[in-house]
Amino acid sequence: MLALRLARGSAPLALLRRLLLAGAAGCVGFLLLAALAHASADPSGGRAAVLRLAWCAVPLAATVQLAVAVARADPAARPRSGLSAAGMGPARLPTLAATSAAVAGLLGSALALAVFLHLRGDISGLPFDGAAAGPLAGGRPLPLGAALTLLTVVPGVAALASALAVRRPMPPPRRDLVPPGDATAALAIARAGAPTPAPAGLPWGTALATAGIALAAYGGDEAPPAAADGWLPLHGVLGGVAAGVVGGWLLIAAGIVLAGPGLVHVCGLLLCGGRPGVMRLLAGRTLQDEARRLGRPLGALAASGAGLLGAVELDGLREFGPLGTLGTGVVLVCAVGTVATVAVEARAERRSAIATLLRLGAPRGLLRGAAALRAATLLALVLPLTWLTAFLFTLPAGH
Repeated sequence: MLALRLARGSAPLALLRRLLLAGAAGCVGFLLLAALAHASADPSGGRAAVLRLAWCAVPLAATVQLAVAVARADPAARPRSGLSAAGMGPARLPTLAATSAAVAGLLGSALALAVFLHLRGDISGLPFDGAAAGPLAGGRPLPLGAALTLLTVVPGVAALASALAVRRPMPPPRRDLVPPGDATAALAIARAGAPTPAPAGLPWGTALATAGIALAAYGGDEAPPAAADGWLPLHGVLGGVAAGVVGGWLLIAAGIVLAGPGLVHVCGLLLCGGRPGVMRLLAGRTLQDEARRLGRPLGALAASGAGLLGAVELDGLREFGPLGTLGTGVVLVCAVGTVATVAVEARAERRSAIATLLRLGAPRGLLRGAAALRAATLLALVLPLTWLTAFLFTLPAGH
């Protein structure tokens, strides 16, 4: 009840994030139900049924990442004196975050079930009744227990991940300030304190991506997946591609995500290299401080964009299929939403430091220039990383 009251009184941006999470959870629930319907209609499908179910793993991971970002950015999940007086101290905040994520996930799952039954033809009297009865195995019995179990996967995993994210919050950025003695206040603040240690994910991410490249290169000897019915990209995009190659793609994407914080930290180090001015120092130190927060969402965005570029290169989206388009759209929307949520959260936590800089005489143009330099640096990182990942995706297919 407290979670519902806090959701009702939240700011419009917080409500929009929860609605985005509910929509993503609903789309993943629909994909899971579609895979269940295909498996129940063709029990001997075996390999194709497993591929359809595995296709839902990537949208599920993107939705869980969005849920974690929403939980960390939610004002209701932060310690407050009023909540502490009501018995909701820091020890019970994970429960509140898990409840909020579960409510959003259950709302999306309920909507997914209604749309799924309507497109199957089980619910009549509305437009597009039974429009997808064939691909969704309309008229065939659907295991109710299995359907309800699948629909609880997204809310359950999102709730667990949100609780863990709030229980182990992101370490706050360093804001060591040195009282300046002249007009170069911003320069003194930028130089204050030692840079934060580099994240340890860069070598592990590189190793994981290298293992993915090797697996994709040597996975072509396996049997290709079975042809699909046009609703998933198993015939066009993945036609003739072995399961080992797909596993290699997943390892490459995981390596890019894992290496993201280290890459952002390196960008901050490069900005601070040489004889930097005030603007470069401010931008570089901020990127180093926020590398752990921004790195993985940016890596996920690069991997998602690379997957879309690779699909265009391999198939031109001719046979991507409605369910393939839905899954890809969920991944891209969740990746963009996660990056936007993390950016808004980071900006909110920089307000006190920005206010201090303004009080010490730093011009607003300097702060805007540092923000623009950070954005340009991250864009210069994401675009080549996306192209390189897409190149690695299409390399085993000879493109």
